[in-house]
Amino acid sequence: MKFFLTPIYFLVLSFLTSAFVWASDQPNVLLIVSDDQGYNDLGFLGNGIKTPTLDRLAKEGTYLTEFYVAWSACTPSRAGLLTGRYPQRNGIYDMIRNEAPDYGHKYTAADYEVTWERIGGMDLREKIIPQFLKPAGYKSAIYGKWDLGTLKRYLPTSRGFDDFYGFVNTGIDYYTHERYGVPSMYRNLKKTEEDKGTYCTYLFQREALGFLEENAGKEPFFLYVPFNAPHASSALDPEIRSSVQAPDEFKDLYPEIEKEYREVDRYRYASPARVMTKEGRQRNYRAAVSCMDASIGKMLEVLEEREILDNTIVIFLSDNGGGGGSDNSPLKGGKSRMWEGGIRVPCLVRWPDGNIPAGSVNEEFLSSLEILPSLAQAAGVKLPTDITMDGFDWWPVLRGERESPRKEMFWQRKDTVAIRVGDWKWVDMGSQGKGLYDLKNDVGEKHDLSQERPEVLKQLMDRYENWLASMEAAEPRGPFRDF
Repeated sequence: MKFFLTPIYFLVLSFLTSAFVWASDQPNVLLIVSDDQGYNDLGFLGNGIKTPTLDRLAKEGTYLTEFYVAWSACTPSRAGLLTGRYPQRNGIYDMIRNEAPDYGHKYTAADYEVTWERIGGMDLREKIIPQFLKPAGYKSAIYGKWDLGTLKRYLPTSRGFDDFYGFVNTGIDYYTHERYGVPSMYRNLKKTEEDKGTYCTYLFQREALGFLEENAGKEPFFLYVPFNAPHASSALDPEIRSSVQAPDEFKDLYPEIEKEYREVDRYRYASPARVMTKEGRQRNYRAAVSCMDASIGKMLEVLEEREILDNTIVIFLSDNGGGGGSDNSPLKGGKSRMWEGGIRVPCLVRWPDGNIPAGSVNEEFLSSLEILPSLAQAAGVKLPTDITMDGFDWWPVLRGERESPRKEMFWQRKDTVAIRVGDWKWVDMGSQGKGLYDLKNDVGEKHDLSQERPEVLKQLMDRYENWLASMEAAEPRGPFRDF
């Protein structure tokens, strides 16, 4: 018996074939965020830290030297990354955390349920990366630090992610998974203590590898792995809290130290207290980074085995400047500061199929606000016109086809301010200092030129006032805006 294919059959077959090819060409995305990692804490930069996987990403991709995050500390920085919008626009322009543990207070379960850390969250009208990618067929997962709300309506699987395992607030003890005594690990919408006692970097590695084994080579995916390493431990015990926790096998990668602990008259709320020495803190910090690096390496191995590494966009960045034990040189300051060391962070991008050059250094002015629009473009997603994005498609810039269209950026945290316009920057850190700096010639912000160049300062302040007006005119978002 002979079968004859009708013209309409050929038309349908042609459509299905082209649709399959289009879908298979969509890049996967592996977005990795470290927590409080210093600007100079990459092995290939020569400071002694051991990061072979991150060094590989630099060798096979592009290292961004003038890359900024939207805020100098955890929560607003992550909100800016995931929404592509300034914290003042998306409503998360301060921390969702309780301050009482800073004074040694441990909440009861009943007390904790009505605290700000428990009930605060990102406005439900805000859309984040997985919500934009889902219509294009992407499966999304997050394993690690969320930090944008703990109530069910705020959790990742209520915001477009298909799977979530991790902790919900600003920091935890690496082994107990508690934040100052409060259990903080979740699987999807439910709190869990199933893995209590296991070093959390290994847990996030386990979940990420499981996701890749199941999904790599099938539908396109967006895998977001925000590690808590190398953030200091959020424990009440001063011995633990004064440092970063790390496995012994990674501590052994570094030279022995003569003295791990010292006695102090006072440490935060404890008096007297036994705390980690500066040398011990740096050793532990570096060990935590090396452990994280090894976990990232295992993810790349799976992608290589499935022969999809080159069609996977791999982006690595720190959420803000480095904390205790870090090296932010040659920048001034660190986490929670508006100096360069608080807002300019390491960033690596690898995507050979997107023609991102290998082994290159990109010195263009770029930011985390660019990541969402860029991933949308790569995935073939058209962003809605009724949502104002503060970033842009960075691929032509990374390919060296054009200069960055970013000419200015603004940061505001309570009464502190930073403004960058071109190579000029104004910083006002209140009692900690202020000044006008020429970043092209003074990246360490050592020489205040505000008295010498008042016309430049006026230009920056005019741009800042314009930005403030645009943020005020934006449709208000909770939880901090009054509306």
